[in-house]
Amino acid sequence: MNHTVKKLISISFVVVLTMITAACGNSNAPQNALPETDSPSNANTKKEAVTLTFQNTWPDSTDPRHVILREIVKQYEADHPNVKIELDTLNVDQQKLKLKTQAASKEMPDITIINPGAQLKPYVDADLFLPLNEMVLENDLQATFQDGVLEHFSFDDQLYALPTGNNIAVVAYNKRLFSEAGVTVPQTFAELIEAVELLKARGVQPMVIGEKDTWTGSFLFMNILLRTNGGSGFLNDVMDGSKTFHDSAFTEAVDAMSELIQAGAFQDGAASFDYNTAENLFKTGQSAMYFMGTWSTGAIETSEIGEKNEVGIFKFPTVGDKGDTNEFMLAPTAALAIAKNSKHVEEAKLFVNYYMLNYPKIAFDLKAAVGIAQKLDGDYEAAGYSEFSMDVLNMFNDVKGGDLAFDNTMNPGTTQVHLSSIQHLFIANKQASDIAAEHQKALEDNLED
Repeated sequence: MNHTVKKLISISFVVVLTMITAACGNSNAPQNALPETDSPSNANTKKEAVTLTFQNTWPDSTDPRHVILREIVKQYEADHPNVKIELDTLNVDQQKLKLKTQAASKEMPDITIINPGAQLKPYVDADLFLPLNEMVLENDLQATFQDGVLEHFSFDDQLYALPTGNNIAVVAYNKRLFSEAGVTVPQTFAELIEAVELLKARGVQPMVIGEKDTWTGSFLFMNILLRTNGGSGFLNDVMDGSKTFHDSAFTEAVDAMSELIQAGAFQDGAASFDYNTAENLFKTGQSAMYFMGTWSTGAIETSEIGEKNEVGIFKFPTVGDKGDTNEFMLAPTAALAIAKNSKHVEEAKLFVNYYMLNYPKIAFDLKAAVGIAQKLDGDYEAAGYSEFSMDVLNMFNDVKGGDLAFDNTMNPGTTQVHLSSIQHLFIANKQASDIAAEHQKALEDNLED
């Protein structure tokens, strides 16, 4: 394997997060320029017609990632008249389920979105994705990525997907609603519960979550567990046998999650709201808080509350005096992978290369470049990024470490039980010991996954 890529995928993910703002330069526009596109010459128009299916997870037209996707596809099709990009757009949970079904029948989309670690590994083990090392080297793509981010999409020195995002989890809040309710930014979990009670007393919805997409509740729960465990690595300890799900850190996290739900933090029927619907409630000023990854920064920046400069962020607080607020849920996300058995592998490689070269510039122009996986040498403030976006960008400097999401760490069988178990907390209260027992049994039943 080329030494450059091997070095790239071995660097600590923490380093990349703490260095992300180093990319800001003195110019208004990023130095990443759009690559010169092919003119539709006679030779090009005579090429065989090709249709590439691109399965993606950006259905919300207000999401900048949705806009970026369609802008790149539109330009690529204009530059390559023989190529049609057929978009298969689903929400996250729908896409995960559909991709599993397609994998079972070995009828994979030409290009798909995949998340890192344990979500990627089953497809790699089944030899369904094309190794991308050669493509990355040929096109100098490795130089465009933040140091270390590709390691989460690599196995045995082989790179299988190229991520668009490199994020952390934060709590966004509505400054106006906080001020009107006399709420200050909570530093502890107890203060978070107090904030919920004050907001409810004012008739304000404290928080929103789209728990119909089960990963959202898991993402929040894992941040609570990151605190009750006193730091990162709980799932790794469970997997190596040094801890179990019966550990007090886990049951305390379940109790805290239950307390937040029972306090009325979330909207009624939260388990029937999908991700986009819940996020839109926050963006339109109908909720005071929203816990999510920084990939939502661009969507919030350009929303109703973003344009009014009514939004701020804070780190998830300590829980029971445990945890470090500078440890975050880490989320390298939404990577493009190519099906190994695609009938149009070379065309798919050309498109993915084009996508990754264009993504940073378009994201920057749309004020959606906070938390992308690639490097940018642009002056965000001069380009008109909001105070909110600058606060998010600067928060990356504080990152000391953290954990990946449950479904990016644990085997699929255990993950499915976990997602259902946490979702159940939004429907009915349940004892932490029972939740722990469900998780432990699932782990033991799925040790071979």
